[in-house]
Amino acid sequence: MSKLSRRRIITTGLGAAAGVSGLAVAARLANQYGLIPPDHHGLYGVGETLTYASMRLLMSQGSKAREFDRGQITPVPHPNYPGGGPPNDEAFERLRDGRFADWTLTIDGLVTRPTTLSLADLKALPSSNQITQLACEEGWSFIAEWIGTPIFRVLDEVGVRPEARYLVYYSHQEPWWDSLHLTEALHPQTILAYGMNGSDLPLAHGAPIRLRIPHQLGYKSLKHLNRITLTDDLKQVENGLGSLHPEFGFSWYAGI
Repeated sequence: MSKLSRRRIITTGLGAAAGVSGLAVAARLANQYGLIPPDHHGLYGVGETLTYASMRLLMSQGSKAREFDRGQITPVPHPNYPGGGPPNDEAFERLRDGRFADWTLTIDGLVTRPTTLSLADLKALPSSNQITQLACEEGWSFIAEWIGTPIFRVLDEVGVRPEARYLVYYSHQEPWWDSLHLTEALHPQTILAYGMNGSDLPLAHGAPIRLRIPHQLGYKSLKHLNRITLTDDLKQVENGLGSLHPEFGFSWYAGI
């Protein structure tokens, strides 16, 4: 059976289960195919599972976020800082003052060649640019041009081990961290952005490196990245929910 036919069967089955027998049956079907999000517990858990499973299947068929014309770029993009502003610790200020020449991104976990990349190393890899919308759960949004390295390029460099399932990423601005299923991390629009609107990424938008995920809400596009780790199980990472955000009432999966 082809992959596409299999996806259609799973998608059809999820929809039928939700419509005829209830969300609990759909959730059991999603579990059968490994489509359960790490924060699926609680009152809305079954609905979260159905949403995540459906979106995962859609993404696996090559769905992309909308891209815009240059004339649609927002003149003054909203920076937004849940923590109140950029990091203000001595280590970050020293890196900032040195124009991030000494900034490093560590990549470890279930990879064959753990490594540390400088900003210059990252910029030396093949780049990609996109004009996409960053949409916030609070209702505001902006359109910007982003330039950076697709994550799949970086993962090609380090070699992903077969058992890896999730990409966990950390910000210099503690305690922020988050994660993606590897399928979404490998999406061509998922990039490590170091440029915005023709210039270096501004500090207010996450310099020197920000994860950019245009097919999820803005809080997944974490700023000031300094570490990425690959794992096969999110239950053993931090709070076991796949992200810090569920502790504040937000879903781990934030697809749009």
